[in-house]
Amino acid sequence: MSHDPSAHRPLDEELPRDRRPAADDPERGDVPGWVLVTLMTAGLVVALWALAGPLLEDAFTQAIQSVTGR
Repeated sequence: MSHDPSAHRPLDEELPRDRRPAADDPERGDVPGWVLVTLMTAGLVVALWALAGPLLEDAFTQAIQSVTGR
């Protein structure tokens, strides 16, 4: 199965003007909105990791110690 580089979906700029999607086309998406959602999600993960990291590390250490007997 070979990949044909000419069989790609053309970018909006490569399409003739009459075939380009309209600026208000709902299929175009909301890039700034998705960037904001992604950054906020990453921030929440970092905050939760900072809070829960030491607790998870202690729980893991205790579990390993109970199994190994050390």
